[in-house]
Amino acid sequence: MRYSDEEIRKYFMQLDRSRFIDEQKELAVLDRPLPIGHGQTISQPSLVLTMTLKLELDSEDKVLEIGTGSGFQTALLSKFSHAVYTVERIRALHERARERLTDLGYRNIHFHYGDGHEGWEEHAPYDKIMVTAAAEEMPENLIKQLAPGGRMIIPVGSFFGQELKLIEKDDKGRISESTIEHVMFVKFKKDVE
Repeated sequence: MRYSDEEIRKYFMQLDRSRFIDEQKELAVLDRPLPIGHGQTISQPSLVLTMTLKLELDSEDKVLEIGTGSGFQTALLSKFSHAVYTVERIRALHERARERLTDLGYRNIHFHYGDGHEGWEEHAPYDKIMVTAAAEEMPENLIKQLAPGGRMIIPVGSFFGQELKLIEKDDKGRISESTIEHVMFVKFKKDVE
């Protein structure tokens, strides 16, 4: 069953962003990115919502998320999919997000500490893929792990300018891409911390 934009918006509006940050909680209501430590940020809510809606989530979807961060985007994906497989390269963020999301009662999330460039091949293919850091070029591993008929959202570009891309793979495996908007995300790094 595909979820409507209205259903996702309604849940999103009641999702308390302050529960996903440890400092500056009073700023959680603002539509702007906020620091979550380790040089990372929680994206502005309007962008999180836009990215989620563009995935066109379905209750049967298996979703790969690259960049767990604070777990805010993960929580939204979890509510509107069958299962979320989320990868985080910074151990402290990985551990905190796992603890936070488990405490909040999310039960269909699988956590992995590692390099997001590799995706999570063991559980591929994925119906949807959400990447929350900017890649300089399209990661081939992630395209391979996207199922036929799947959709991926990924920021692509340099520190000086990025485009939020929608990647679609048709039933024959052909790839098409379109630009959603211009964005500014942290860099998609290969090293783990």
